[in-house]
Amino acid sequence: MKISGVDIRPGNILEYDKGLWKVAKIQHTQPGKGGAYMQVEMKNLIDARKTNIRFRSADTVEKVRLDTKEFQYLYADGGQLVFMDKDTFEQINLDADMLGDEAPFLTDGMDVTLELYEERPISVQLPDTVEAEIVEADAVVKGQTASSSYKPAMLDNGVRVMVPPHIAAGTRIIVDVYAKEYIKKAE
Repeated sequence: MKISGVDIRPGNILEYDKGLWKVAKIQHTQPGKGGAYMQVEMKNLIDARKTNIRFRSADTVEKVRLDTKEFQYLYADGGQLVFMDKDTFEQINLDADMLGDEAPFLTDGMDVTLELYEERPISVQLPDTVEAEIVEADAVVKGQTASSSYKPAMLDNGVRVMVPPHIAAGTRIIVDVYAKEYIKKAE
């Protein structure tokens, strides 16, 4: 399906320059002179190269529709991750690099969605949010009472996030996996 350059969104899979690319970030720019364009940061799904491309509204690009299938993460085996098809119970091994920065959020038994292109897995989608525990949080700076002030904290999976001042070590929180941001305190 062809889409306009300004309709590109993060997470889209595009066929560009004889390869499959996943859109990581976009920035709509409207310069004082000339037409508006979309600055798109993409990652190649086959060889993990990254590139930045400008698409104008007149440019069209092929949006690829991928098949999706539910899998369950079982365990890590060296540099491989083992997933089980939830329908057939078949196991497949995927390279750990396929997950990128989201890998620390993967937990045993987690349900994930594999995106398949011509029956070949090319990306793993984790849930948008996960529950994690704060293992280390900086002390609150005295007088720092503004609601917009945040402090750094370390999650049990080793990822650093910014949390509100009232969050202490041992607290369970909900974290946005892709933005790596605090959402709320866990119930």
